[in-house]
Amino acid sequence: MQPIEKLPHPVQLRGSPLARWVLALLGWKVRFEGLPAPQGVLVVYPHTSNWDFIVAILAKWAVGLELNFWAKDTLFRLPGFGRWLQWVGGVPVRRHAPQGVVAQVVASVAQARAQQRLYWLGLSPEGTRQWTPGWRSGFYQVALRAGVPLGVVSLDYQRKLVNATTFIALTGNQEADFANLAALLAGVQGKNPALAAPIQPLSAPHGVGKRKE
Repeated sequence: MQPIEKLPHPVQLRGSPLARWVLALLGWKVRFEGLPAPQGVLVVYPHTSNWDFIVAILAKWAVGLELNFWAKDTLFRLPGFGRWLQWVGGVPVRRHAPQGVVAQVVASVAQARAQQRLYWLGLSPEGTRQWTPGWRSGFYQVALRAGVPLGVVSLDYQRKLVNATTFIALTGNQEADFANLAALLAGVQGKNPALAAPIQPLSAPHGVGKRKE
């Protein structure tokens, strides 16, 4: 495994005291020291419960990050909820056809860079709260093709901690990069631990990361 090069946090934000208070009321803490660059990608792990979305949105408001995120296109068809989802940064995606969206996001990152404004994309690499044998590659493709940092955000229900302090640069060596991600997220426990996907690409060899019964 290659050494993990963690990036500094020169971009500072101002968050919402109210969101921090609500998180504290729920027993949660959020750690955030700033961003390494105006544009980038965040992966949020693990995703094993509907509660993850609530905690993540409160954490987003608590640190003051304007964040876009992918969500199933069917959710945007729900009256009222779809409009609210779009307002908080949701981008509709068909679960089995994300490739066109990757190109759109890379273009959006380039536009934001040219305009010198913030643009961060937050993704759940598992793609679902049900167990899967690995991570979808959309986050990896966006970060590599756009040439932006990757933030590693953990939702640890055991400690009730949202940790958003670690940012790395991907190398393009997928095996090494995933090994580093697994090391960074070791010991993190979701609300339903048995549903957390192994930290490996979905294209991993058959049998690797097989669910334990």
